[in-house]
Amino acid sequence: MLETFRRAFQTKDIRRKLGYTFLMLIVIRLGSQLPTPGVDPTYIKEFFAQNSGEAFNLFNAFTGGSFEQMSILALSITPYITSSIIIQLLTIAIPALEEMHRDGEEGRKKMTAITRYVTVGLALFESVAMAVGFGRQGLLTTFNAVNVIVVVAALTAGSAFLMWVGEQINDKGVGNGISMVLLINILSRIPQDMVTLYETFVKGK
Repeated sequence: MLETFRRAFQTKDIRRKLGYTFLMLIVIRLGSQLPTPGVDPTYIKEFFAQNSGEAFNLFNAFTGGSFEQMSILALSITPYITSSIIIQLLTIAIPALEEMHRDGEEGRKKMTAITRYVTVGLALFESVAMAVGFGRQGLLTTFNAVNVIVVVAALTAGSAFLMWVGEQINDKGVGNGISMVLLINILSRIPQDMVTLYETFVKGK
């Protein structure tokens, strides 16, 4: 196995792809630390402290802690995953999409474009629901139209950016881009999870 890795790094093209993938993953983690403008970060932390259910913890793991910090990447890649599932299901139900799916490379490009549009639509819907729903309860520093628009724009752009990063990794990097985004987010939570386990089971907090 080590010999395989050594040979892989000796190939210039593979080194370039690995370097590009690594760079994109660093960009993702940096973006996860950028706060969303107009948001009170303490609100989500207090919300998580009061609602420590499995669903919230799982979603936070998928976002690499971005949701808990309410960064610009808080929605993560979940709108894209949901969009892909919806399009695949609709392909079975709608003949036009099924025909497009069978139309080779040209059809694949059209399906990809439709998935992108649906992703942006879902991200927009989720960010509006979050900004309005949580905003009334204290998520926004000041609940007004300007702050709502800023938060919606930031969260939607963040999700669209991750979708773009995933596609760039597909084209210029190594592995499936969306899977790599999810992987780095989940791995980034391991140190904090280990600390939590230590404090819970060893220190008994």
